[in-house]
Amino acid sequence: MESLDALTSLVAGGGVVVLSGAGLSTESGIPDYRGPSGVARRHTPMTYQAFTRDPVARRRYWARSHLGWRLIAGAAPNVGHRAVAGLQRAGLVDAVITQNVDGLHGAAGSTSVIELHGRLDEVTCLDCGNLTSREELDRRLREANPDFTARVAAVNPDGDVDLPDEQVEAFRTVDCGICGTGMVKPDVVFFGETVPAQRVARCFEAVERARSLLVLGSSLTVMSGRRFVIRAAKQGIPVAIVNQGPTRGDGYASVCVDAPLGAVLPELAARVSGSAATVGGLPAAR
Repeated sequence: MESLDALTSLVAGGGVVVLSGAGLSTESGIPDYRGPSGVARRHTPMTYQAFTRDPVARRRYWARSHLGWRLIAGAAPNVGHRAVAGLQRAGLVDAVITQNVDGLHGAAGSTSVIELHGRLDEVTCLDCGNLTSREELDRRLREANPDFTARVAAVNPDGDVDLPDEQVEAFRTVDCGICGTGMVKPDVVFFGETVPAQRVARCFEAVERARSLLVLGSSLTVMSGRRFVIRAAKQGIPVAIVNQGPTRGDGYASVCVDAPLGAVLPELAARVSGSAATVGGLPAAR
């Protein structure tokens, strides 16, 4: 495949910064919004405005997320995550910017990971600012809702699930366990919320130091991720995109590979390393 050959040459030069999206986690059982398993057409993500201003919407979110988070917490890194970690161990990837909130890059062994949209396994208080673990919040929610027996049919990329209203109405939320009265929220960036400026600056700095930018599993539909592709292109930094289906960054890319990440990334890692050992002993894709 000519495009895979070009991708191999680009990555073999090192100095790569990875920008990953939800498509990288689909093989871990977490659907994306716009790819082949996308849920965008049937699922409206929670907005920051609705969460903070509407107690009913906030209760609905926590009831759904209380169940959905457990599925994401149990997800394991897939061959794509492990291939990225292998490329990093081989000295070819300098940093990872991820739009995902599932923590799977770190679980796979990647370092220098910038989690652009935060982490679903941490909870912040909007009043006192304290950060606590999602496990602790899960324990408190279980205690507050001992008879909550709803079941999950499908989980969404943000850890939300679909539940009928009657199963939501009896759900009880809890306040901050530190200050006792503050509103708690997953430490993730909701739609309508701004990514912290310092975090964005770190991403731009990483991109501007890179020899190439490798986009994995993102449609680049929203500017949150696409801005880094635009910045790289303006700086003359080559952009490569691996995704199933077209993206809004294709016009900026010198290499585009339309194929499953679970097949491309182990093969790429094996090609540039000369051995599948750097991807955790996984065989190369055929």
